Parts: sequence; structure tokens; C-alpha cells
Amino acid sequence: MQSSSALKVVHSLIEKGLVSIYENLHENYKPKQESFVFFNPQYLQNDTLKTLLDQFEKKQHYQKIILCFLHLNQTKKAVSKKELLTQAEASPAQLKYLIGKAIFYEKKMDVDRVHFEQIKELKENILSAEQETVYQQIKLFFQKQHPVLLKGITGSGKTHVYFKLIEDTIANKQQALYLLPEIALTTQIIQKLRETFGSRVGIYHSRFSNQERVELWQKVQTQQFDVVVGSRSALLLPFAQLALIIVDEEHDFSYKQQDPAPRYHARDAAVFLAKKLKANILLGSATPSIESYYNTLQEKYAFVELNTRYGNATLPPIEIIDLKKELANKSIVSGMFSKKMIDEIQKSILNKNQVILFQNRRGYAPFVQCELCGWVPECKNCDVSLTYHKTSDSMHCHYCHSKSANVHICMACGSNQMKTKSFGTEKVEEEISKIFPNARVKRFDWDNLKIKNQYTHIIRQFEKKEIDILVGTQMVVKGLDFEHVDLVGVLGTDQILSYPHFRVNERAFQLIEQVAGRAGRKDVKGKVLVQLFNTTHPLLKFLLNHDYNGFVEEELKSRKDFLYPPFTNSFGFI
Repeated sequence: MQSSSALKVVHSLIEKGLVSIYENLHENYKPKQESFVFFNPQYLQNDTLKTLLDQFEKKQHYQKIILCFLHLNQTKKAVSKKELLTQAEASPAQLKYLIGKAIFYEKKMDVDRVHFEQIKELKENILSAEQETVYQQIKLFFQKQHPVLLKGITGSGKTHVYFKLIEDTIANKQQALYLLPEIALTTQIIQKLRETFGSRVGIYHSRFSNQERVELWQKVQTQQFDVVVGSRSALLLPFAQLALIIVDEEHDFSYKQQDPAPRYHARDAAVFLAKKLKANILLGSATPSIESYYNTLQEKYAFVELNTRYGNATLPPIEIIDLKKELANKSIVSGMFSKKMIDEIQKSILNKNQVILFQNRRGYAPFVQCELCGWVPECKNCDVSLTYHKTSDSMHCHYCHSKSANVHICMACGSNQMKTKSFGTEKVEEEISKIFPNARVKRFDWDNLKIKNQYTHIIRQFEKKEIDILVGTQMVVKGLDFEHVDLVGVLGTDQILSYPHFRVNERAFQLIEQVAGRAGRKDVKGKVLVQLFNTTHPLLKFLLNHDYNGFVEEELKSRKDFLYPPFTNSFGFI
């Protein structure tokens, strides 16, 4: 019987009351268990312990297991079997022998799937005079239940203000949610939060397995976590006492959920949720979105500012490199680097500082083109050009994530003259490694971070100065704090400025200003080099002066003239 006809028969049986339907929910979650080792209490006395150790005087491998256990047990309530065997350099058979002699006993216990290292000593969060003033202003606005927009230049210490507000929330036995646009950002923030607030800080994002998510949901619901750091999906957690929401980098487009459903903007949803729960909400950014800034002008949001960098650091100067002149002088290296850029990278490496190269296109080449007829391979689902990825030697669609084999023969004219055009982060990494063969180069984009916790590993390497040059997409511009970066190079700027969208100037300003903010954040003086052909673009005068206010004023005039948001609402029909 075909499935369609079988379904009709079942429906008819249900209608006649001969068959009933019921649903049954199954619990798929199982706690993770681990083996722990415990010492027999009879040997805890000094005399019996000495007798025991003397007993194994000639069998030092057994004696070492006992001594290692006693050492670990001083700092831990329970010693895991795995850790004990590692520390004692012993085999399971040797431990089994001691368990058989009733010296130890073994017990299975539930453990957390998401585990953090214990913080031995908490750090105090100290505010500067300007931060203290802003903190007091925010508290006054919170008393009136106003959403607050905090505009603080890159490196001004917005995080210190966030932490002070979280501290107040925890003191009132309530919970705080700290939203970030990218999973990669959670690595640094979670470490700083745990150093300040201890173990009652949780993390939540889409990279967790279903089993891990269940554990986190339960801990949030039972208020075992005072603070939760997460990407946009963390907004949907079942908080018991949510009193504060912080939306860091509120301008970021990653807060908008496109696919899969539900489709929502986490920043706007957070404002709505805060209103429903009568919770406080703080939006923070060095380059606030036009919509949020306009809401402050309309007095829907309160507005506060941090205008100086923390610790007397200064904003890095931005220098424009004219690629037309470089091309005329034949001084472009590898088709993508100006001579000035190469010289400055060389200088940074010699001074033992670090470099960030920003190219907002991943893959090896944004498209492949036939040299004879100009044909470009496109995605069958999306009708957009496919990006070539050299590491997998395949063509990728960055919209629907489909993949296909590399194209060697033109489908239009049959020629074999298919050439890669322009460049992405893969090619930048390859070429810069050739120019500086002794430099330690790493790529930081989604293609390179598919392995779980790989982003954490790369960030830790960069913090420890184990990487000299970090090549990345917009992931490197979002609030990451590195002490030793003295040079930021912006590549492919013309592509950023020519994207066909009414928000192009806003996004370009935010991207370049944010990536510029990665340089010179501590004691190292920073510099930013921006390469492009279109050196007369009107946006550049605002970027050169780090002039956000002037840019917004100009952009709002343009938006009003052409009836674009925030003066109207726009919808896209596909």
C-alpha cells in the first residue's frame, strides 16, 4: 500500500472512532557522569596513613598514587579518576589494585558538560572618574525605567561600567543577561566576568549541543547563574529573576536572526522584553546604530557618553593609502598590499608587536570568471556568484551554504580559462605568509572556526603573542581587546563602500571605526592604514577624525531626504 493511501485509511479510522491518537514525550537528556576516587576514612589518621605508606615503600608506583590523591584532595572536594591517573602517571590496573585492597573506593557522579576553570582570586572592578560619572547617570535613568544608550569610544572601558551595573544586580539577588553579537566575543568576556564575579557566570550560544543546552536552561531557571553571557539566542532563556539586560555592540547586524525561523532582531526584542519584565536595559557601542541614536533624539532612549580611552590611551591615527598612486608607481605587492602597508607590517614585527589585517570577505576569491566570455558560476538556489575556497578546492555559496566542485571549464563557451578574481581572507593569509615567511600568521573567520572552541584557542594564542599577524573578517572588529596590536590594515575598502544598500555608509563607518579601535588599546601606540582607490569618498573625512557625531548628522539628513529608516519602515519581499 502506498503511503498516501495508507494515510487516507488512517484518517477514516480516526473519524469513525476506531483509532485514537495520543502523544508521548520522551526525556532524551541524560546527565553526564564521571568516575571519582575517594580515600578510605580509616587511613585519614596520621598513624594509619604512615603505616599504609610504609606498606608500599618498595612499591613506589602505588605510594605515588596515594600521595598524589592526598595532594589533589587538599584543593578539591572530589578527585576524578582521570585526573588522579594523569597526575600519578599510573595505569587503571594499578588504581584498581588499590581499590581492591579497600584503600580507595570509586563512585560515579554527575558532572557539568560545560566546565570552567576555578578562579582562585577575584579581581576588583575599579572605575575611572569619567566611568563613575556615567555609571551614576545610568542609575538615575534606570530609576525612571528608561532604556539607556551608552556611546563610548573604542577602548573607553564600557565593560567596566557594565560590570558595575551587574555587581549591583547580583547584590539584589537578581540576574543579568550580557548579550554579544558573536560567539567569538564570549571567550574574553566570560573570562573577565568570572575573574570578577566567580563561578556563578554562565555562557550560552548556538554552538552548544542539546544536552549542554538543557543543563544551562536548568541552571538559569533555578538561578544557579547570576550572570549569563550569550549571543542572540540567550535572550530566550527562562530567567527566574532577570533585572538587567546589556546589549553590547548594539549596532551589530549579527543581532538580526535571518534563518532559520524565528526571525527577530535581538536588540529590539531585548528592549521589548525589558519593558515586559520591568527590567533595566543598556545598549552599548562605540558606533551606535542610526536607529538607536535617533531614538535618543526622540527621547525614547536616554543617552550617555564615554569620550576618553581608559588608562590615558589615545585613539590611533587613520592614514589613507591611495591605490591609484601605488598602481601607477608599480608598488602594489601580490596584487593586494601597498608598499607602505608592507613596510609598516615589517616594522611592527621587528618591534615584537602584533598586526591585524581586515578583509571583509572570506574564502580565497569572491568569484571565478571566464577570461574569454566573462561567465561567472552562480548558485543554483540563490543566483549569486559562488566563492572559491582553496582549502577545500570547492565553490561555496555564502547565502544558502551549498557547496559544489571547483569549476575548470566555462559552461557558456567551453574554454578552460577560468580565473579567480579579487581576494578573500584565505588568499590574504597565503600571500602575507609568503612575504613574511618567519611570521606566525593565523586566519580568523567562520571557515577557520568550525571546530568547536577553535575561536577560543586562536584568541588565547593572540593574547599570548603566539601569533604575529591575524587575518580576519568582521569577527576581528567586534569588541576584542588585545594589548600588543600597534597596526591595523584595512584591505578591500572599496568593496565595503560600494555595497548596494542604503545602510552602506553606516556599516562602512562602523566596520572601519571598530577595526581601527583594536590598535593602541594599552601602552602600545597604534596606527591604522586604509587602502582604497576611491579616496574622494565623503565618508573618509569623518573616519579620519573619528567623527561619529558629524557622520550621523550627515547620514540622518540623507535618510530623511530619501525617506529611509529611521524616518520610515522598510520591508523586503522575496
